[in-house]
Amino acid sequence: MAAPLLAVDAPSILYRAFYGLPDSIKGAGGQPVNALLGAANLIIQEIQRHEPRAVVACFGAEAAAYRVETHAGYHAARPEMPEDLVPQWEVAGAFFEAFGWTVFQHETLEADDLLGTFSRLEEEAGGRCLLLTGDRDMFQCASERTTVLYLSTGIRGASEVGPEEVRERYGIDPAQVPDFIALRGDPSDGIPGAKGVGEKTAAALLAAHETLEGVLAAANAITKPALRKTLMESGDELAGFKHMATLQDAGIKRAPDQPSDWQRGGQAARGLGMERLAERVEAFT
Repeated sequence: MAAPLLAVDAPSILYRAFYGLPDSIKGAGGQPVNALLGAANLIIQEIQRHEPRAVVACFGAEAAAYRVETHAGYHAARPEMPEDLVPQWEVAGAFFEAFGWTVFQHETLEADDLLGTFSRLEEEAGGRCLLLTGDRDMFQCASERTTVLYLSTGIRGASEVGPEEVRERYGIDPAQVPDFIALRGDPSDGIPGAKGVGEKTAAALLAAHETLEGVLAAANAITKPALRKTLMESGDELAGFKHMATLQDAGIKRAPDQPSDWQRGGQAARGLGMERLAERVEAFT
């Protein structure tokens, strides 16, 4: 079986590593390197497990403009980047590239959209894709050829999520994730969803009507008055939420094969004061 592509949600893992490791982990000049160290360890762990043909680290806009235009509350409640994360973020791209990992940056779409596009490109080429992320929105990509490596807490290893795991968690198919988010909402992204609709109701509605469009078309037949009223009065808004939750094509090409460069990666780690990481990766060659 051909080796998979490993696509990394770089913002997600940098934040998780930053909060998962203490800021007492410092490198050259006494600056914190906890986010860089934790992110590198997470990626290396999955490389050792899955031996990917290439690694792509994806960065994007904090909030895609079209999503903010659709709903002004999108990402509105998210705090500013922590001060100690800023300098690590600024060098993360070059740090990842030193390991032979290709860095993709999109100016208008988000890292999620890049991951979704890489997944689609791999599948169309008959390949396999692994998506390393802490964002459950990416469950919409789970398929026979794409596995989500989901980071649930801190900097522990990822759990593999495929179509069956999505069904077990939420009672829906991966393709229904945007419909599910539109109905249930997503507090972390500032998407309110339909008033009074939680996970169980959203899943039940989609089990009966398959899509958000099907739910809205059948809204006048729903027996619960409050739910019927909500769905009949908020159709356009919910359609906008689904559009926000649906990954967009990033207009990129399939990533070529690219092995990790452990020697250069080790040099980069040593240059930032991460001696133990440097020694470990240099031993891989």
